[in-house]
Amino acid sequence: MHYISILSTLVTFFFVLAVFNRYRIRRGTHLLFWGLGLVFYGLGTLTEVLLSFAFSPLALRFWYLSGAMLTAAWLGQGTLFLLVRKRGVASLLAGVLIVLTMLSLGLILSAPLTPATEAYNTALPVSAQYKDILVRSGLITLLTILLNIYGTIALVGGAIYSAYLFWRKRVFANRMLGNILIAAGALMPAMAGSFIKAGLADWLYVSEFLGVVLMYAGFMQATARQLTEAQPAVSATSN
Repeated sequence: MHYISILSTLVTFFFVLAVFNRYRIRRGTHLLFWGLGLVFYGLGTLTEVLLSFAFSPLALRFWYLSGAMLTAAWLGQGTLFLLVRKRGVASLLAGVLIVLTMLSLGLILSAPLTPATEAYNTALPVSAQYKDILVRSGLITLLTILLNIYGTIALVGGAIYSAYLFWRKRVFANRMLGNILIAAGALMPAMAGSFIKAGLADWLYVSEFLGVVLMYAGFMQATARQLTEAQPAVSATSN
């Protein structure tokens, strides 16, 4: 299972390069936030790899911060920048997200660790051990829940909404398929919590890998050029 985290990290950072390259060419705040969200995704899988070799308090903190708290929210915020047309709304929400990100960073870096760190087992996934090691305050737990709900609804809901628009208008079949893949990929890591509660902690690695592969495939499909194109009214991946 540890090798899956390595593959997830490699795929994620190739994905990051693709998004930032498109941002360099096309600009668009949504691409910037998607790229940063994917950086958090990659940090989450990278720290999983590091923690599979040796325990590191800093790696554990950044694993939780990036993977459990920030990834979904920043990816979802990127989608909101593309879909929300009312002036200033997306920027206001982004400002709130940045403040909550800084608050989350401070809380996680200052959160105490228990003596269970001495019994950390590199043969087991970090997802099966972190609750016994990292002391999460009520505020950390609340922020984790809120950030994930916000990001998942924005990212998955936005992708499904865009796919529906393309289907209804009978245009850009590639973008419709791309948005469906993005929605499916975004749901995979969101299901990881259910796997952990069911005692299937190893499946977190599988869900992360499948999630980033599906989102990457969806992004490439949605941004592929077609021979004939008509400009749609709304697109979750048109820029």
